Amino acid sequence: MADPQRDGHQVEGVRALLAAAAARLREAGVPDEAVADLVPATRRLGITRRARLVPVGRGWRLGVLLLGADGSVRATGSVTRAIPPGHPGHMAASTEARREVRAAAHRGPFPQGATVNFDAPRIDLGALGRATGPLFLRGDRALVRWSVSAGDDAARDLEAYLAERVDLLLHPPQGAT
Repeated sequence: MADPQRDGHQVEGVRALLAAAAARLREAGVPDEAVADLVPATRRLGITRRARLVPVGRGWRLGVLLLGADGSVRATGSVTRAIPPGHPGHMAASTEARREVRAAAHRGPFPQGATVNFDAPRIDLGALGRATGPLFLRGDRALVRWSVSAGDDAARDLEAYLAERVDLLLHPPQGAT
């Protein structure tokens, strides 16, 4: 049975870890990336409105977590670049869908070539005791599922996970940049 008081203390610890990681990346000048919500194409009264990406913030991809500059956290979703989408062709539906998202990013308001993260659901830190996503509480530990298919047994400690991922952004392996 969940203990709200214990969970509250753990959530505050998680918030502190996330805020410290964001501050470390910000202070080191590590470039962040755009975070956006995808608004699908709609049709009203015979008029089609193209899909668009609406900016909602900035953040760093840390594996399965997308850390906001303000210390908020999302599950990593999809990613595209703001580049010309190319011409439609007779391709698979999934290829055409990716081209449409790339076109939405290119139309803006993102700079040419910018990386845009989207379909990244916000993680409710207050509900970590009941969470089924990548970040959750078990007992007295905050854990990260490094893969959607990984069970709780394969989860890693949040503090160690953040330390490793932040270090990779601060000191990328040779040839990774």
